[in-house]
Amino acid sequence: MTDIKKYAVIVAGGKGTRMGGNIPKQFLPLMGLPVLCHSLQAFAHAFRDIKLILVVPPDQLDSAHTILKSYIGLLNITTVAGGETRFHSVQNGLKKVKNDGVVFIHDAVRPLISESLIYRCYEGALVNGNAIPVIPVVDSMRQIGDGGISTPVNRDQLRIVQTPQTFLTREILMAFNRPYDPAFTDEATVAEASGIKVHLVAGDKENIKITNPGDMIIADTLLKASV
Repeated sequence: MTDIKKYAVIVAGGKGTRMGGNIPKQFLPLMGLPVLCHSLQAFAHAFRDIKLILVVPPDQLDSAHTILKSYIGLLNITTVAGGETRFHSVQNGLKKVKNDGVVFIHDAVRPLISESLIYRCYEGALVNGNAIPVIPVVDSMRQIGDGGISTPVNRDQLRIVQTPQTFLTREILMAFNRPYDPAFTDEATVAEASGIKVHLVAGDKENIKITNPGDMIIADTLLKASV
């Protein structure tokens, strides 16, 4: 594993509006560490030779530098200013990827990412060129049509997409060398627009995304249970 270049582009684009406060959710304290530090450390623990690239909004760069200096210490992390959309933020982060290898693209606000999921995505990308973690839908689903009429959807055919979306660097760099399209909701959709077949791997139901205050309570509970 050590001879293959590894990169993790950690995307922190939140403004904190849905959290009901002025602090961006990636900077909120969780078990004594800012949320984004949990994500960074997970990849650093999984691979000692990984290059970490943190993407934050331009107006948060100073805050990010302060937090990294205070909490991360000796980890070698490159900080990059994000763009107007997630696509542009990831695109900016990928500009720091210079060699063939494997790149993970992960939401900074998924702090409960496990090393086993990181390894699973890594191996999947080596075998198939990419690995997109997903989990099954457990709730009943309905689709809203014209006039507000709803119809049931077969949940067995649906999956919830997570991160880290993981790719061979040459594939994803080629895919992101294109103009933005509003249809790009994640990296997998960008890859598919370039003709790349997407391969799914099993995600992790505890790999939750921090979106609202209730998610912080869940994350805190899960972290305490794992200690």
